[in-house]
This record gives sequence, C-alpha cells and structure tokens, in this order.
Amino acid sequence: MEPNVDSKLGRSGRATLRDVAAHAGVSKSTVSLVLRGSSLVAEKTRAQVQSSIREIGYVYNRGAATMRSASTQTVGLIVPQIDNPFFGEFTVGVDETLDRAGFSAFLANTSETEARQDRFLNRMREHGVDGVIVCPSAGSRPELVRRIRSWRMPCVQALRHVLAKQTDYVAPDYRLGSQLATEHLISLGHKRIAFIGGAFEMSVTRERRGGFRSVMRRHGLDENIVFSCSSNFRGGALAAHDAFATKNGPTAAVCYNDIVAMGVTAGLRDMGIRPGHDVALTGFDDIAEASVWSPALTTIAVNPRQIGKEAANLLLRRIADPNGKTERVTLPPRLVIRESCGHSSKGGAA
Repeated sequence: MEPNVDSKLGRSGRATLRDVAAHAGVSKSTVSLVLRGSSLVAEKTRAQVQSSIREIGYVYNRGAATMRSASTQTVGLIVPQIDNPFFGEFTVGVDETLDRAGFSAFLANTSETEARQDRFLNRMREHGVDGVIVCPSAGSRPELVRRIRSWRMPCVQALRHVLAKQTDYVAPDYRLGSQLATEHLISLGHKRIAFIGGAFEMSVTRERRGGFRSVMRRHGLDENIVFSCSSNFRGGALAAHDAFATKNGPTAAVCYNDIVAMGVTAGLRDMGIRPGHDVALTGFDDIAEASVWSPALTTIAVNPRQIGKEAANLLLRRIADPNGKTERVTLPPRLVIRESCGHSSKGGAA
C-alpha cells in the first residue's frame, strides 16, 4: 500500500520535507540526506525519495536554514549562446544595471537546449532568486512562461519570446531592422536578394525573415530566396556555397546576424567570389567585430548592451511592483553602412 500524504501540504500550500517523507515512507532525516546528495543513502531509497519529490512538487529552499530577508538581491539571467559576442554585450548591460541597484545575477548558458534551460530555472527557483531574465532557447514552448507564472516569479523575456503578452518583454524592432537592410540593397540596384540564416524557428527568426519578405513583396521581387542555416560562422560559410553556386543566383544577401554574414564572406572567398564587390552583404546586430571585419560589415545596429540595461531595469520595476501592468519595450534599430554592401568604403549611419 502506498504511503498517504495529507492533502493540505503545509500551511502555505507548498509541499514540505515532512510531506516528502510521508509520501516516500521514509524519515525526514533520510529525505534531508538525499537533498544534500549524501552517499549514505541506498540507491533504491534515493530513487524513491526523488520520485516523491517530483510527484508532490517539493522545491528545496537552500536558504531555509539561515536567517535572511524576504529579498535575496539576486536574479537569474538565462541566455542561449554565451559564446556569441552579442550575448556577451547584452550580459554586460544587465550586470551593470543590477550592480548599481545592489543586485547580483546568476548567469546560465542553455546552449539552445530546453533541458538545460529547465534545469537552470529550477535551480534558480531553489536559490530563491527575486526574478529572472530569460532569452528562451530554441524550441521553447508556451509552457515555459506558464510555469514561471505559476511560481509567481517576476520574469522578463529578452530578445526572444513565447507568449509575449503574458510577461514583460524587451527587444529591438527586428522586423524594421530587416526592412532597412533590404531596402538599402534594393536602392543599390539589387533585385535577386537572398535571406541567409535562422535555422531555428523562433520569434526573432520570424520577425527578421518577415521584414525581409515584406519589402521584397512590396517591390514585386522574389521573397522566397531563403537559405536556412545555423546562426554561426560555419553555418554562414556552408550556406554561401548553396546560395551563390549558380550564375543566376542572388547578387546580394540579408544575413540573419553578423556572425552568419562573416561566415558567408569566408564561403564566398573560398568560391573565388569577392564579398562587397561581386556580392553585397548585410549583417544584423553590429557586434564589435563588424566594423573591423574585411570587408567591414554593413549591418543593423541594435545596441545589445542597452537592451540588457532595459531588461534589467524592467525586471527591477517588476520585482518592486509584481502586479503592475505588463510592459513591452521595443528599441529602434539603425542601419550602419560599410564596405560589405559595395556602397561605401568609409562607412556611415543611415
């Protein structure tokens, strides 16, 4: 017969150590040993306790044994690609703003993996963070937001979103950015323009690709010259061979981001094609390396550090006022003209 657990889990409605012990049919001290990862517990008993923890939704509060205030002055920051310079700049903006407010951030990198994202979120909840800033990993589903809301944890989605209307959200206007890049290439006389990158189907991909397609459609041009690839250097290099292998291929490309654009330039050179001369390219993000790349990248500047600051400030406002109206902060993009589009050798802003 399975052990019973009182339907009224703790006075606060949350499962307690005693509830877990009753459900698993062991002592509270055994449950405590399992939570601390002690080797003194038999594997079968450990599995039994862990199963009970999952079934009744117990959350281990690591700070419960110490005296502390209601606020931990910490927040969680979850990003998908910490090795991308864009996310490094974004993180700096978050950190600077939180530090001035007396807060610290727990940084986690999901590597575009939902399982890692879930694990980090649960660990941050265990540590009692006051809120989280999340840039959802590829493949994230609405359940992500619903779960965080069920925890009553202040949350800001940044740069990407699922169920954007149900949490605060900060991002640049991706659609407008792609429109600016596409209009610029058309103004230079290009008619066959490709969109390269964005293998993962998520909000940022839809918005950047959507901006490109809307402009091509408005000018009566083919909007379906799209080459999906991983949003990294290697992905761009491989996509260049697919996109520009034929004589009647595109003469220009709007790239998903600067890293992809850099990869495309490498792929073009490998094919004997001169980027910025034979083919015009634009990137997106204006990372620090874009201006010193060869050729220097024409790109869309979105200021990731400022986005990080806006996301941190919005989370601080939400922590102070959990029941306030949901906010959406959209930052304007800016076209920066350099050599890769073949228009300017010195560069400038439009």
